[in-house]
Amino acid sequence: MTFLLRWLFLSVVPAVLAAYAVWWSDARREPWKPVVGTFFLGVAFAVPAFYIQEKASSWTGLDVRTSVAGDAGALLFQFALVSPMRELAKVAAAWPAFRSRHFDEPFDGVVYAATAALGFAVYDSAWHLHRHPAGGAWLVRILLALPAHVFFASLWGYALGRSRRVKRPGALFPMTWLAATLGHALYAHFAYGRGTGALVALIPMLLVMGAVSWLAVRDLRARGDRSSRIPSSDSSLGGRLSATSFAPPTSSRPSLRAVREALQSADSPIMGRWIVLGTLVTLGAMITGLSASIAFGHYAHVDFAAVNEHDLSTTAPVALLGAGLLAAFPVSGFLVARASGLPTLLEPALSAALAIAATLVLLGLAAPIAMVFALAFSPIAFALACAGAWVGRVLR
Repeated sequence: MTFLLRWLFLSVVPAVLAAYAVWWSDARREPWKPVVGTFFLGVAFAVPAFYIQEKASSWTGLDVRTSVAGDAGALLFQFALVSPMRELAKVAAAWPAFRSRHFDEPFDGVVYAATAALGFAVYDSAWHLHRHPAGGAWLVRILLALPAHVFFASLWGYALGRSRRVKRPGALFPMTWLAATLGHALYAHFAYGRGTGALVALIPMLLVMGAVSWLAVRDLRARGDRSSRIPSSDSSLGGRLSATSFAPPTSSRPSLRAVREALQSADSPIMGRWIVLGTLVTLGAMITGLSASIAFGHYAHVDFAAVNEHDLSTTAPVALLGAGLLAAFPVSGFLVARASGLPTLLEPALSAALAIAATLVLLGLAAPIAMVFALAFSPIAFALACAGAWVGRVLR
């Protein structure tokens, strides 16, 4: 009886509290009945999703855990079957609310998508706690998985919220759903598929998720407050970053709308030579930062060979190396923006993206597992490069 109560309490209470927080965060709160119904639909659709996963695992011998299926098998199973099927189940749970009369403002997409995901998370948490009843590591895993359920479902919920008037998903929905599926697959691989030491890879992903969530919530609330006088070009994703759009932070707070408006400006050509030079500067800064971390580790007698992903206490050397690499990106972004004197931030952003892509390719050829870890740190590295470029432009 004690195990049953612990099992139900730990799987239900965190998800219910998070669902209540999502519902409460909506300034124009939805009626509680469709929200609760969406939550229970999330639980209901999780049952066949996990049943199919179990059957597929028994037929193929694959599993989400690297200890069972190996690195390649766990990644294949997670990306090709588990994550797509789970995101489809959450969409199915949120779809009745999307088609209902209650879905009448942009933020509703986030509310119903997150609620469906949290209902799904109840069964997800109960399933893992039932299979791993002992030890606190799995409790940490399911608690870390909870914000990912909310965030990645909210990505395609955001797209549904933007298309609320026509009650028909636009082109943005499949793109955001695919991004959510791939991102959640990578997150779940570290949360459930690897040793406890790999949980540190979730830290940069959580930071990026928090920043993006804050911007998206502000954007959807602003859309709900604005009338239809917004120009249709506001939803375009083409163009480039302009100097006027990236004013100093004291003049305007960052938002997704400001980024979209910045991306629409095409009043100057892309300077390819600064992209190439910026890529070389970023790579050089990465090498310098990595060398500085190794030198400091040698001075502090850090044993880099002691790293073991199954032991969380041995991840300090990896954190030291990661800090040196990440520190390179704001520095390189700042230097490129200052040296180029260009009225845009596109060149520093593209140079950082190319440097990250080149690093991932090299790691994929030399150490594929290291490439998977590098993917987790890529979003925050790119964000740091853009932040450094912003500061470099403001201080020019």
